[in-house]
Amino acid sequence: MIFKKAMVLFVFMFAATSAFAIDGVTGIEKYEVDRDHTNIVWYISHMGFSRTIGHFKEFEGTVELNYDDPDKSKIHITIDTDSITSGVEDLDRQLKSELFFDVEKFPTAIFESTNITLTENDRAEVKGNFTMLGKTNEITLNVRLNKRAMDPILNRMRTGYSIRSSMKRSTWGMDQMLAFVSDDINITIEAEALRVD
Repeated sequence: MIFKKAMVLFVFMFAATSAFAIDGVTGIEKYEVDRDHTNIVWYISHMGFSRTIGHFKEFEGTVELNYDDPDKSKIHITIDTDSITSGVEDLDRQLKSELFFDVEKFPTAIFESTNITLTENDRAEVKGNFTMLGKTNEITLNVRLNKRAMDPILNRMRTGYSIRSSMKRSTWGMDQMLAFVSDDINITIEAEALRVD
């Protein structure tokens, strides 16, 4: 349920903002998602009483930012579904079971961008294929570029993004317990990525 989504996004996802217009920047930059400064958080309604909140702890991603031709930027994010956590052990076991993520059979969820559209200088709409439970469907990430600057400690270029998305878990065949756990999943991602020389 938790749904990862992404997304993954995954998201994620973060790479997408590569296409953002930054004065004086040209060419292609390659980045790796900084897991120490990235959070993939999901929210889902529990029968309308409250929202259950959780996140994915393990993921990796690469981003290729093409400043000359933003549409050719690329993002690839892989999420370890067994790393899903809600803070409640019984719920986590259920989420990892065949009822939901079936982590033994489907250990990963993957996001791959297909199209990036700039909506403002610091914002973009990123469409991509999200694969989970053996099914692939398109999702959209709304991405804001927060900052691009040299990390003074690591002496490497760092970028930061805020990402929002939503999805219906039943689209991927995760249709159990819909009377108790909502079909709609909201995703919030705060992400940073470091340039690879």
